[in-house]
Amino acid sequence: MDVEITVEALAAQLAAHSASAAQTQTSTSPAFLLLDVREPWEISICALPGCMHIPMGELPDRLQQELHPDQHIIVICHHGVRSLHVTDWMREQGFPHTQSLAGGIDAWSMRIDPSIPTY
Repeated sequence: MDVEITVEALAAQLAAHSASAAQTQTSTSPAFLLLDVREPWEISICALPGCMHIPMGELPDRLQQELHPDQHIIVICHHGVRSLHVTDWMREQGFPHTQSLAGGIDAWSMRIDPSIPTY
């Protein structure tokens, strides 16, 4: 599994999940968890729906209690720098299915959903 996932690949996975849920008329969870590691003030400006929010500084204390090592986790930050550091660290901690969203929420806003505010 690559250490990064593009915003286009994530959008495709989310669309596929939505289509599958619509076909079965159930609201199942996606096969991955979106983990936003930005600070609360950043989340107040913009966020992707359905993200779990754990600020980067709190992650060491909360990792083992709130996340599962076998889960596919996509880490999100502003530009993809913090999320890449977090992804590398999480993989070292035994979370091998963790990926960073390349370009962060900023790239998502510019290339996928311009209704998401930039900052």
